Amino acid sequence: MINIKEDERLSVLNHSCAHLLAQAIKHLYPDAKFWVGPVISEGFYYDIDLGDVTLTIEDFPKIEKEMKKLAKDGKRIYRKEISKEEALEMFKDDPYKIDLINEMPKDEIISCYSQGDFTDLCRGPHVDTVKECKNFKLLKVSGAYYKGDSNNKVLQRIYGICFDSKEELEKHLALLEEAKERDHRKIGKDLDIYMTDDLVGKGLPMFLPNGYIIWQELENYIKQKERLLNYSHVKTPCLGTTELYKISGHWDHYKDDMFPAMKLDNEEFVLRPMNCPHHMMIFKNKLRSYKDLPIKIGEIAPDFRFEASGALKGIERTRHFCQNDAHLFVTLDQIKDQFKEVVDLILEVYNDFNITDYHFELSLRDPKDKVKYYQDDKMWDEAENMLRKVLNEIGIDYIEKIGEAAFYGPKLDVQIKPAVGNEVTLSTCQLDFCLPQKFDLTYIDKNGEKKTPVVIHRAILGSLDRFIAYLLEETKGALPLWLSPLQVNVIPVNNTYHLDYSKKIVKLLKENNIRVSLDDRDEKLGYKIRESVTKKTPFTLVIGDKEKENNEITYRKYGSNDTTTIKLDEFINILNEMIKTKK
Repeated sequence: MINIKEDERLSVLNHSCAHLLAQAIKHLYPDAKFWVGPVISEGFYYDIDLGDVTLTIEDFPKIEKEMKKLAKDGKRIYRKEISKEEALEMFKDDPYKIDLINEMPKDEIISCYSQGDFTDLCRGPHVDTVKECKNFKLLKVSGAYYKGDSNNKVLQRIYGICFDSKEELEKHLALLEEAKERDHRKIGKDLDIYMTDDLVGKGLPMFLPNGYIIWQELENYIKQKERLLNYSHVKTPCLGTTELYKISGHWDHYKDDMFPAMKLDNEEFVLRPMNCPHHMMIFKNKLRSYKDLPIKIGEIAPDFRFEASGALKGIERTRHFCQNDAHLFVTLDQIKDQFKEVVDLILEVYNDFNITDYHFELSLRDPKDKVKYYQDDKMWDEAENMLRKVLNEIGIDYIEKIGEAAFYGPKLDVQIKPAVGNEVTLSTCQLDFCLPQKFDLTYIDKNGEKKTPVVIHRAILGSLDRFIAYLLEETKGALPLWLSPLQVNVIPVNNTYHLDYSKKIVKLLKENNIRVSLDDRDEKLGYKIRESVTKKTPFTLVIGDKEKENNEITYRKYGSNDTTTIKLDEFINILNEMIKTKK
């Protein structure tokens, strides 16, 4: 989906359309007062004070009609530079504009733009005429605190979008509708995956039974793959002392994103934002030999970051999340093989989930940034050159990104293009010479000397929360059989005649570890079938006389109207094979 703000032409067009919206509002609501109307990645918005009038989307047709009328009139848009005194006089009836003018530096050039009977304070630029703004659509309205301050008045924020052609607008609106259907927040609610409640706390989702089944399946899946690669799984506390994070450097670099420290018994604790310091201490727990390396410590670990409330989004962006985290402690000559093993694991997982649209990015430091990164030029040069060499030797295509490294080392990020929306980082693999030194980690080499290991940080699924959100949006909630919370729904045609055989089917399926439900409610058959489809159940079984007499089942697979009748044992074999192969 296009980023309006990053497209020069569309940015100007959308900002101009924000003024067209304001002009129409002024015509319809003469007492309206205006704050700001900027361009955003999704289009534009305008913050408006309408007094006692509260707008809803039902008011949009009336506003859009007035906007179309103004656009058709085609007035030219003129820019004029004015003095601060002139600006204060021109906008004397609008306290929001007066406040904006008073905050401007004395030497700033003040400009305004006029179109017909409407003039607005603005830096610009704008299109030549309002006629160019005719292909628009108002999208939503919400409340927004004046200046973003919760102590101030709530203004009404109207969102919209504008394109150069009707075809582009219609294409974008279709994408928005598709995005709504794929929004994991909607799917999560419809399928009882998770819930949130402000009493628990913003950004603190709770997984319901259906969601926790998905969670457990993913956790079992990735842990099994890791065990095959000789990972050892651990369980560490979700908080630590501030001193732990001061040693690691996270306190200096991430303090503003962490929850406040808690003082207890003359100690300060903080909810952890990441897990590497804990794993460093596990490595340090006893004397290590070069024969022990590589040591691979894995954990599905809960972390906490105080994300801004406006950035929170379902289970995709939260204040509590669980990472599929691991740290590999290796020698210098093991880096290539272990890094390749991580990349191979990423590709294997992507194949299992049919993830095909992705690319690799090598994230490097910006040498000019003396604040963000640990200051050790020699360490950085060695780490970055080594990572380039490894990637080139194992044949990975990548693009370099300056300024995107972790504060302690360069990393390889995998950027995924989802069905809707912008690219997201899913997996990451980071090379770290820094933290092992900070924690004074050592092992005994073959000459009996102490050496410092290198650490490879890696997350394959990223956070399980975000990965589930990704899967729900990619599949529209129609998860593959092995992940589906409910795999089979059994519906007897008539409870009097078919319930006992249906219960036998359910018992056999459960004995084969199939997640199954029995719908024996006193409802019409058609209603129960439609509801099973709405819940995106992979297999819906309808059991009647023929099935009972022949020891068979008749199933309908989600996404198809066709029905198939087979023996129960054959059906169980089909399910087991699909689950085993992750189809």
